[in-house]
Amino acid sequence: MRKLVVWNLMTLDGYFEGEKPWDLSFHEKAWGPELERLSEKFGEEGDLLVFGRKTYQGMAAYWPEAEEPSRIKDMMNSIAKLAVSRTLADATWNNSRVVSDPVAELSRLKRKDGRTIFIFGSAKLVASMLEAGLVDEYRLCIVPILIGKGNPLFKQAESLKELTLIATERTEKGAVLLTYAVGGKA
Repeated sequence: MRKLVVWNLMTLDGYFEGEKPWDLSFHEKAWGPELERLSEKFGEEGDLLVFGRKTYQGMAAYWPEAEEPSRIKDMMNSIAKLAVSRTLADATWNNSRVVSDPVAELSRLKRKDGRTIFIFGSAKLVASMLEAGLVDEYRLCIVPILIGKGNPLFKQAESLKELTLIATERTEKGAVLLTYAVGGKA
């Protein structure tokens, strides 16, 4: 059975983007060789990326035209992608498709053979997948900065969710990489 893994950078005070949509400037406080290697590793480990509509549209606008050629750019543009939306008519970014029922689709895909499925960004989508019991793991990069306000990664939940710490790592820039299994899935 495939794993569904959430990957995100967030500030120490819990925000995955700043006050304005796509304000990710705090990422620079953590980006370095460790995160570059980790991103490349995700490309080797995974075979599907899942995004909410807003994150999909932002990624689709950025990655095809990204200036620096790299393994990460190649992976982002070639890997299979799902855009979760009830309003998006079609997905034009290479190797993408739109789904309107992510619980049904990800439940089906997790039962099939394949590699890890990653969700990047997409906090509302992550919250609904966690509530549906589909998230297996969180991989978080805690950026050593407090921004005071923005879009929180963790949304209000219907119930308590236990996490089990399975790995930690400190980066050169003082960010902390944390890996948590959801519930008893470690």
